Amino acid sequence: MHDYRFPQLLDVKQAYQRIMAYIHHTPILTSEAIEKMADCQLYFKCENLQKVGAFKARGATNAILKLPPELKQNGVATHSSGNHAAALARAAFETGTTAYIVMPSNAPAIKKAAVKSYGGKIIECEPNLKARETTLEKVVEETGAAFIPPYDYMDVIEGQATCALEMWDEGIPFDAIITPVGGGGLLAGTALTTHYISPRTEVYGAEPKGADDAQRSFKAKEIIPMENPSTIADGLLTSLGQRNFILISKHVKDILTVTDEEIIAAMRLVFERMKLVIEPSSAVPLAAVLANKGLFRNKKVGIIISGGNVDVSKLPFQ
Repeated sequence: MHDYRFPQLLDVKQAYQRIMAYIHHTPILTSEAIEKMADCQLYFKCENLQKVGAFKARGATNAILKLPPELKQNGVATHSSGNHAAALARAAFETGTTAYIVMPSNAPAIKKAAVKSYGGKIIECEPNLKARETTLEKVVEETGAAFIPPYDYMDVIEGQATCALEMWDEGIPFDAIITPVGGGGLLAGTALTTHYISPRTEVYGAEPKGADDAQRSFKAKEIIPMENPSTIADGLLTSLGQRNFILISKHVKDILTVTDEEIIAAMRLVFERMKLVIEPSSAVPLAAVLANKGLFRNKKVGIIISGGNVDVSKLPFQ
């Protein structure tokens, strides 16, 4: 059994006050054309316009700001192939400390460049979880840096939960909110905030069929780690975190899966109709709504667009 203390609504509100000066309050946008296709009202929370181009800025900033000074003085460290890496590097820079980021050798060049631009120190490793973890252990040992996990960490979940807090502050009576799910930090945080503010609202996770460990874990009521995931949504390759899984099991209605073809079509739709740059992972919730029209018909649905860090020279629909 776990003895985790999960954040209360007051904790989420305090996290928001803590990180407010370091993040953007991102807009909610709508699209009549996409609503017609979906048969429901859609409200897109644009975290692709967030600092570092992703919601991860929230959790990383909250986690660093909550670290006691003595733990912060030797810097912070993590392993990440993408947005958490950039978010932690930026949060470290903004708060006057150093970030050591273990990244797989095949991480997208755009994401490595982002980490470097924020002064993060990249340590490359083989592209598998074991190599990530052993390399990170070595880095922590050598530097004395504090490890800040990408998603399975209470202060990170609490920070990600502020995204839904902003959504609820808009006064929209959402019937459902849907987010992508990889490690589960965003989905867990969204479900937690929504449970406190509007328990009748259904929260859904959306993930690629080629990386469907969250759906399988959700149905089996135990974590089934992902082996050899294969999807264009590179931000959703990680397996669910333990803390995230507990919150998702408790407060999420269902987890829907979509094909890569559906993800690419939804991504293209957002580019063309909304003029927004989004990454494949961000298109997964819209793809899930379009693939499950009966579930969302005539409802007010909030969709979190999780990030916009895509290599525009390699768009999948070109």
